[in-house]
Order: sequence, then structure tokens, then C-alpha cells
Amino acid sequence: MNRLYKGLVTLLFISIYTFSFAQQDSTITFEVAGNCAMCKQRIEKAAKINGVSQATWNIENGMATVVFTPNVTSSKNIKQSIADAGHDTDETRAKQEVYEELHQCCLYDRLDEEKSSQGHDDDHDHHDHEHIVRGVVVQENNRGDLTPIPGVNVYWLEDKTAQKQSNEEGVFDIKHEKGYKNLVVSYAGMLPDTVEVKNLHEILVIHAKDNVLGEVVVSRRQRTAYVDKLNANRVETITARELFKAACCDLSESFETNASVDVVASDAVTGAKQVQLLGLSGIYTQLTVENLPGPRGFASPLGLNSMAGPWIEAIQISKGMGSVANGFESMSGQINVELKKPHQTDRLYFNAYANNMGRTDVNLNLAQKINDKWSVGLLLHDNFMYNKNMNFSNNGFRDMPVGNTFSGINRWHYEDGKGLIAQFGIKYLSDDRTGGEIDFDKKTDKLTTNRYGLGFDIDRVEGFAKIGYVFPGNKLRSIGLQLSGAHFRQNSFFGLTTYDNEQNSGYANLLYQDVIGNVNHKYRTGLSMSYDKYNEHILQHDFNRTETVSGAFLEYTYTPSEKFDAVLGLRQDYNSIYGWFTTPRAVLRYAPTNTTTIRLSSGRGQRTANIFAENLGIFASSRAINYPQLANNDGTAYGLKPEVSWNTGLTFDQDFRLFGRESGMSLELFHNNFTNQVVVDWENPRTVSFYNLDGKSYSNSLQAEFRFMPIQHFETRMAYRLLDVQTDYQNGRQQKPLTAKHRGFVNMAYNLHSGWSFDYTLNVVGKKRLPSTLDNPAEYQLATYSDAYVTMNAQISKSFGADKNFTIYLGGENLTDFYQKDPILAFEEPFGNHFDTNLLWGPITGRMFYTGVRYTIK
Repeated sequence: MNRLYKGLVTLLFISIYTFSFAQQDSTITFEVAGNCAMCKQRIEKAAKINGVSQATWNIENGMATVVFTPNVTSSKNIKQSIADAGHDTDETRAKQEVYEELHQCCLYDRLDEEKSSQGHDDDHDHHDHEHIVRGVVVQENNRGDLTPIPGVNVYWLEDKTAQKQSNEEGVFDIKHEKGYKNLVVSYAGMLPDTVEVKNLHEILVIHAKDNVLGEVVVSRRQRTAYVDKLNANRVETITARELFKAACCDLSESFETNASVDVVASDAVTGAKQVQLLGLSGIYTQLTVENLPGPRGFASPLGLNSMAGPWIEAIQISKGMGSVANGFESMSGQINVELKKPHQTDRLYFNAYANNMGRTDVNLNLAQKINDKWSVGLLLHDNFMYNKNMNFSNNGFRDMPVGNTFSGINRWHYEDGKGLIAQFGIKYLSDDRTGGEIDFDKKTDKLTTNRYGLGFDIDRVEGFAKIGYVFPGNKLRSIGLQLSGAHFRQNSFFGLTTYDNEQNSGYANLLYQDVIGNVNHKYRTGLSMSYDKYNEHILQHDFNRTETVSGAFLEYTYTPSEKFDAVLGLRQDYNSIYGWFTTPRAVLRYAPTNTTTIRLSSGRGQRTANIFAENLGIFASSRAINYPQLANNDGTAYGLKPEVSWNTGLTFDQDFRLFGRESGMSLELFHNNFTNQVVVDWENPRTVSFYNLDGKSYSNSLQAEFRFMPIQHFETRMAYRLLDVQTDYQNGRQQKPLTAKHRGFVNMAYNLHSGWSFDYTLNVVGKKRLPSTLDNPAEYQLATYSDAYVTMNAQISKSFGADKNFTIYLGGENLTDFYQKDPILAFEEPFGNHFDTNLLWGPITGRMFYTGVRYTIK
């Protein structure tokens, strides 16, 4: 049997290296400059080059959404085609002579000159300079074609003597005087219209149809976070501009202005952070980097700290079920990080950051286009923390470990213009940190009872490659390959306990895609394999295993129109430890109107728990771990079953106009039900137990979000979330500890054309249930629930220069200065029987201020 299995694996490797990688259909959303409905027709027509199945440009926010096949064309080609038609995009600039040939109404403000509508004052009574109101009058025929109407009369209702007429291109300009609000538009044979002018810098589009004149107000604005309407899955994209609203030194700090994702400290001493999605720990969220595996396994506890914020181009958050082509591990959702590409990013980006707590970050991104086919990029990040005296709770322990983290990526991009696209590179991480008591000296106190200390020495090296090829005879048919391999090593100590681990991983994903008859019926199929060799050494105990998962998948997408999508997926995998398992998933999207989107998703997820690496805080306490109950020599994962859950979600998104500006709301309902879970039981203060679920474990999540612009340039988002997370422990069903049932969120952003930006975030976190401490002496007993608390973050930034390429930012976090006063139980006796750092429910540090600079060369 072993020979047969090895033969199958060998054949799989041969097949993988025989073929190339084809990327799945991709949806991109980017800014395109334009003014009116004529621009919309021109932009959408230019975007629909070979390989593009859908292209839509939104007049109201200036965002284009394009669905394309990556191995037929690229985002670069699409944006270049749009630029060739005369419209600037976020990465390409139209030639001046082409721009000048556009219809007069279409002569938008050039993007690189920073003249978007966000830079204007919308107050009618602000007259420090002359205001001219511009508009265009167009008529729509039965086919939807638009033609300008010359000779239309335009005048202010407040002053009928000063009349203007639209020119041969339908464009009119009329001077505005203080107090004027109503503009009358009339034309022989058509019913007139009176337009209330609310913003002097908006372009008025007077749209005539069926002999009736009506107004369309165009207000161009790029959203920094958005949900793609055309994607079957509800994918929320956080752009780099959204990340600029906070310091965002690493990935763990990239969700501070997001209501969906919580990032919490795992304990009070290690500095490890984890995301929480739908009320579940981050281990149930699949973290990928450009759809390749991100930090996982042993690397997951400190993985968020290792990825620099300035590297990130966008973050895509998908709750619930994802595509079967991305694997089987997603249980509460997927977070995919898109890094800056060498062929699409700035030639140089520099960021320096420092705060009053002693932390310093330096980032340098370099990119160079070698020729028409090759581009190379280098991303560097260095983090320094040497303030070992930071101790807000005055318990004698450092609030954050001190030391240095260095990471870097060297990546290459190749595109021959004939269907072959390749990306490959190497990543490196070195993390050396020491925590514990303030006076702890690693040289003299390590592994002694002199003073309590802990430390990490981590190295991680990863190589990756993505190769795609499209068949010359059929542009809709493609095949391709994703590859990655990583080596991770960690040596660590916690007081008198040592914990060392090593992980070697490999991943391959072979994918083939085509259509059945036409683009209404698409399918993807392929083979995948993951390999992980785990070695752990804890004091005198060794836990070693090798786990290989090989599988095949098929996904069918039915798209009869832009209003409806149905995605049905199925995986069949074989785990070398647990045997065969099946992963079905389905997603439905229905858009009854252009402003309403409803999605329903359901499916299965499975993962193998790494109980020690995923709960590092257990070593920073006196809690007993009952090792004999865990199998350490049978080749399984600690003698525990794999974790399996089913997730079902329903989401509703509605866009509308409020105060004459773009607004929207969303409602999300998700239910996650575990059929098996590795329960981490903290309910006995003297022990921590790991066992298979016997009973029920589930999470219910409800989130409502509302966004609007009360005044021009001022964006406000408000959200409320309710969580119900319950698990059957050995002592009965309990609410998940250290998880808030209620959370409120407000984010406000105000941006000016002069380069000033103001951002403010408010978080209201409800009380959390604390694990039982009743078996402790009275002085070491805690309340049943924590306090509720409020935190506030704010940032001010100013960009300078003609290209706004130099920015200074200043901000503060936790401005309410709220922090947990007792983050470590029995801190005065770290080697005693009641020492515990795992009961952290609130911020560990108080008010913090920071400053930094950013510099860019396009």
C-alpha cells in the first residue's frame, strides 16, 4: 500500500511539473477618471478587450469593475486600453493629445494632478475665488446612445437676466453668485427642469429622455474600502489608501479601521496577536498571500507581526465559505493579502515610523521594470523595540517583548504578451525577541528562577512561483501551476520551560479552466497537494508527525446575467493521517437591482490543530498540561481528531443616496456549526485541557453596517456586531471566554485637496466572560465578566509637493487611556502555583502617540 501511495504521489508530482498554472477568473476594481454618461460608454467599450467578460464603470464614484481571465490579458493591458481611449486610471495616464480630443464635457481633472472632487470645498457661501458651474445636456435614444444637445437655455432662478446656452457639444458654463441655489434648464419641445446646485464643483449632467429633462449629479470619489458587487462571494477589499488611515506597521495592525475583523493579543507577555472573524479564533480563518498559503501551522501565532503594512496593496476579506480551488481549510472565512507587484507599483516607497513607547519601524520598497517582459521588486521591513521598561500595569513585567524583527521579499514578474505570465520570488523572516520581567537578563537569568523571562528566536524562509499559460487556439482555455515551499524554525523558552519546533512545508496547486459552450457556463478543475513535516520538543516530550493531503476539485459557475451567479464546488482529498474527506461548497448571488445585492453561501471546512503553537500562552503560566493524555508517538496530531465545521451565511448590501451623496448599508448573518472541534478548556485555573468536542459548538454572528457622507469629503462608517459563541465543555455549555458579545464601531475620514487628511476611529467593546478562577485562593479570583470599554484612535496627515509624494503623519492610539490593570495573575510569584498570563481581555498598554513620514517616487 505504501508503495502504491508513493507511486501516486510521484505521478502527481510529474503531472504538476508537466503543466503550468492558470489563474482563475479575476475581478479588479480601480479608479478611472471621467465625468459623464458619454465617458461611461467610452470607458466600458475600451475595457472590453480580448479576455474581458464584464466591464462596468460607476459614474458616481469613478470606479471601474472588470472581470477578466488573467492568462488571456492582464490588469495592465486593460488599464492601458482605457488610457488609449483618453481616460486616466490609477496606474496609467492618457496621452495629452488623446485627452484633448475628448468631448468638452469629458475633460475631467487629471488624476495625477490631484484634482478629484475630494479636494474641493462644497460650501455654497465660500467665495474666496470665483465659482463657475459647468454642466452638459445629453439626449438618450432608444438604443441607449447619448448625443449632446446644443442651444439649451440655462439661467439662475434667482437672476433670470444672465442666461447661457449650451454649445455645440452640449456643454454650458455659468457664473455662480453668493446665494444662488436653483438652476433652470429649458429647451424647446421638452419639459424644463430646475436643478438645486448643492456642490459648485460637481459636474451637472442634464439627461433628456422621452422629451423630459432630468438631472444626474456626478460626484467622483474613490472609496478606500468596498465590496465588489459582481463577485459571487462577498469580498470586502481594503485598499492601501484605507491602510494609510492608521500607522499600519504590520498586518496585525491593518484592521484597525475595519468593523469585521478583530485583532486581539493572545496573552499578556508574548506579543502574539490573532485575528477573530465571526467570533472564532484566527486559526479558523484561512490566511493566504496572493492565494498562496500564508503563515500557517507553527508560524501562525506570530505570522501577523511578520508582514509589513507598507508591503500591502490590498486585503480581501471573505466571510464564510471560499472557493474549493483555494483549499479546504477555510472555516470562518478567508483573508487574502495582495502585496505590491514590481510591474504595477512605485519605483521607490519609503516609510519611517516611531512612537513614544520606543518602537521604530523602517520600510523600503523598490521596483524596477527591466524591459517589456521583466520586472523586479524588493520589499524590506525592519522593526526595533528596545524599551524594556514599558509597564503600564506596574506589575514588573514588560508589556511587549523587546528585540528586532527583519523581513524581506525579492520577487520577479515575467509577461511575454503571448499568454505566458510568471511570478516567483523568495521571502525571509528573522525574529529575535525577549520578554518577561523588566530586569530579566537573558545572559544570566535564562532558565533560572532568578527572574522570569521568555524569548523567541525564529527564522522562516519561503520560495514561491505562479506560472500561467493560455492555449493559443482557445483564449478561454488555460492551465497552470502554483508552487510554494517554506522552512520554519523556532527556539523559545518560558521561565523554566523550553519549546522548540521546526516545520517544513510544500504546496502545489494545478488548475485547468474552460467554458462549456459560452461564458455563461464556466468550470475550473484541478489537483492540489500540501506537505507538512512537524517536529516539536517540549521539555522531555517530542511530538512529531508528517501530514500530506492530496486532492482534486471541480467548480462550476453559472452566470445567465449580471444579476445572478451560482457557484457549485466539490473537493475530494486524502489526508495521510485521517483518510478521505469531502468538501462541498455553494455560493449564490442575486442582484434584483443595480443597488441591491443578496448572497447565500454554505459549505464545509476542515483543519488539523497544532495545539501548542496555536496556544503559546499556555507555556507562560503555571497551568498543568496533561501530556500523557496526548499521543506523541503514533504519528497522529496529538491523538486528536481533525476539526470539521459547516458554515452558512446570508448577506444583504444596499446602496442609495443620502444628502445627495453615495451611501449604503449592509446586513450579514452567519452560522458556524462544528461537528468536531479540538476544545481548549481553560475552565480549571490549575490546568489547560485539550480534547475532542463531545456535544455542540457553534457561533452565530450578526453585523449591520451603515456608511454615508454627511458633507462632501467627510466619510462616516458605523457598525454594530452581535456574537453568540457557545461550546460544550466538560463542565457544561459555556459562552466562549474572552470574546465580546457586543461591539460598536465608528470610523470618520475627512480629506482635503490641499493634502490634509483627518481620521478617527471609535470602538466600543462589550463585556467578556472570563474563565473560572473559583478554585484559586480569594486573592487570585477574578470576576465572572470583564468590564466593557471604549478605545479611540486618531491620525492627521499632510502630503506635500506637486505630486503629493511626501507625507508626514501624526497619530494616537487608545486615546481613552484604558488598559487592563491586572493582565497577569499572581505576577509577584511567576514561579508559583497561580501565575497566569492568559486572562487578557482588554488593551495591555495605555495611550500611545506616534509619528512618521512616507516618501514615494512614481
